[in-house]
Amino acid sequence: MLDRLFIAAMRAVPKNAVSRLVGRLTDWQGPAGLLQAAMRGFARRYDIDLAASPPLESYRTFGQFFARPLRPGLRPIAPGEDLVVSPVDARVSQAGLAGGGRLLQAKGIEYTLAALLGDGELARRLEGGAWATLYLSPQDYHRIHFPLAGGITGWRYVPGRLWPVNPASVANVPGLFTVNERLVTLLDSPLGLVAIVAVGATVVGRVRASYDAAVPLTDQPGARTMQRGDYAPPRPVEKGAELGAFEMGSTVILAFEPGRVRLSERLRPGARVRVGEPIGGRGDA
Repeated sequence: MLDRLFIAAMRAVPKNAVSRLVGRLTDWQGPAGLLQAAMRGFARRYDIDLAASPPLESYRTFGQFFARPLRPGLRPIAPGEDLVVSPVDARVSQAGLAGGGRLLQAKGIEYTLAALLGDGELARRLEGGAWATLYLSPQDYHRIHFPLAGGITGWRYVPGRLWPVNPASVANVPGLFTVNERLVTLLDSPLGLVAIVAVGATVVGRVRASYDAAVPLTDQPGARTMQRGDYAPPRPVEKGAELGAFEMGSTVILAFEPGRVRLSERLRPGARVRVGEPIGGRGDA
């Protein structure tokens, strides 16, 4: 009952407008004492380990604090070109194989790769492959890293709404991850094509890509239509290199080519993963 009431209330809220406003507020360079008090309050509310990141005095805005880096060495990257590592600190929402190009959102709710990626040709390449959905809560580290080494071949920006991606929304909003705006980064890796999908959510001020300043931010006025970028030759990246950051919130979905990746058995709903930890390896191509 509470979930249904929450969804009904969210339908009436101008989610995108509210999210843009919150994004602007997180950019506010207010008095240092006030900002640090807000950061400490947020850290207490969500049990954030402040010792894991640079001191609060180094952030000029709340948005910088939310997308804070970690101190060097806290997330070692498991070596090996055939080993897939987690791109984020998160909880596993779902994982499996995209049989028929379909992914599981929640019990009784499926969606398609084509709708998620906004690109039917890409979806056909990934149909039948392994995939995993990883949910970042407010307490998590909100930077995204590459799960494998390789070359970035391009990106796709898919416009959309900004529903929350909390468990209530995942269980009750059909095709949630295909409704919200998202940024798809494409990686040519030793294990084939990998699509790394950063899904926006309510009060996500921005999804920012680190590898190209030309990639549209999700709060820019021009970012309202499908956009794409392709690189020739691909841009090389190391495994564990920073891909980008959520400046408030959300979810990352990984999708692999069929037969190339076998996900770890521990990737079950509710399991915790951290950046750099192994989550899969070479499959039976």
